[in-house]
Amino acid sequence: MRLRLLAAGTRLPRWVGEAYSDYAERLGNDGRLELTEIELGRRTKGASTSAATRDEGRRMLAAIGSADYVVALEVTGRRLTTEALAEWYERRRQDGRDLVFLIGGPDGLAPDCVARANDSLSLSDLTLPHGLARVLLAEQIYRVISLSRGHPYHRA
Repeated sequence: MRLRLLAAGTRLPRWVGEAYSDYAERLGNDGRLELTEIELGRRTKGASTSAATRDEGRRMLAAIGSADYVVALEVTGRRLTTEALAEWYERRRQDGRDLVFLIGGPDGLAPDCVARANDSLSLSDLTLPHGLARVLLAEQIYRVISLSRGHPYHRA
């Protein structure tokens, strides 16, 4: 099973890339997390942001395989504890399909992406900047895999 993150935004602060890479590299070969950055749609002053969000959505959907298990990360998604996320992840791993997480841009995910998703999860009740959401997702995946391996990184 491949783990992939499709995230809107290509020009984020350096700390986002460094923090994301730190957790992604810790996973090693057992849970490699591949990041694909999706270029933001063009936003012009005074124009609706929906066209930009739809444009981002088209690019995301083009990067998703038909058999992929897609997870939309949204503030309105299901909230899970770390332990419940570990159980959820184990079911996904046994399913064997590639797992693709979607993080939208400044205006969220396109409706078509949400419609394509097999599941919707929330990383927090707070609205997170999309760069921070990348880091938080990578850390939680590292934590979940560490928990399943009995590694001491996760302490309740």
